[in-house]
Amino acid sequence: MAGFAVIRALALALLMATPASADVAEAVGDVILPAYDRLADATADLDRTAQADCAPQALHPGFAAVWDAWAAIDFLRIGPVEQDGRALAISFWPDPKASGPRAQQALIDAAAPAVDDPAAFADLSVAVRGLSGLERLVYPSPLTGDADYLCRLRRATAADLARMAAEVRAEWDGYAARLLEPGGPGNTDFLTQTEARAALFTQVATGLTALADKRLGRPLGSFDAPRPERAEAVASGRSLANVTRSLTGLRDMALALYPDAPRTRAAFDRAIGLAERLDDPVFAGVADPSGRLKVEILQQAVQAARAEAEVEIGGGLGLSVGFNAQDGD
Repeated sequence: MAGFAVIRALALALLMATPASADVAEAVGDVILPAYDRLADATADLDRTAQADCAPQALHPGFAAVWDAWAAIDFLRIGPVEQDGRALAISFWPDPKASGPRAQQALIDAAAPAVDDPAAFADLSVAVRGLSGLERLVYPSPLTGDADYLCRLRRATAADLARMAAEVRAEWDGYAARLLEPGGPGNTDFLTQTEARAALFTQVATGLTALADKRLGRPLGSFDAPRPERAEAVASGRSLANVTRSLTGLRDMALALYPDAPRTRAAFDRAIGLAERLDDPVFAGVADPSGRLKVEILQQAVQAARAEAEVEIGGGLGLSVGFNAQDGD
């Protein structure tokens, strides 16, 4: 993309001119923009497939590719992805009250014409859109309805995903410039280099917390009441895959911000290795004591990666000892 070339050139110029800017420039140029490129490409491919063949089985490979791309960057909740509720619209989870299936079934029962109007579809509840909505349409779920309408709904959902991903990627060029030039004319988002660093590192720290507490913590439940049904993307069998992809994306971001972090790298590699060796795609094993222990060990490894990153990378970036990643941007 032309925009990527411009931002990449700016990042390289900053790398050569100001060594202190290298951490943010590398995070933007080597991790964030390529990740959103992959998401935009994957959603566009899924949309093309859906328009040509809306059969559920035909959409499985594209659905998996979009999830692979999204899970690697979904921890980043600043910038364009937060505009207009895009992050929630791309993946509405957790959904503890099961509002998505109910709203989606109501949409189908009413044969709502929004499926044939992209602008109207974009105004629908985030609970019926995105990867969560599409999963219910292409994998076994309680949804029932007219085959033709379900086909149109799959196509509308895929097109909506592609639209959002393209918008996020296009708008990131301008947002990246603000990160790379803190305190520049009109830049009220980031006044100093430390603010830009802290904003990105906050995403790593809070992303690790969310991974441990939600993607792993929700299916773990408690020892007396494990809740494997609460895992993410159970129908498509992606619960563990999303953990692995997210850990990889978080590691790449953390080490782009501060490469000289051997303890953090080792902690991430241990967590990723545990995830890759865990033979439990949807965390069904948490209902068994031995299976539960493996998931708990993975959760502890994720928490350890955050602890190492806060000390080694947070300190290396010049963030104060009292820095709390839950404080926001």
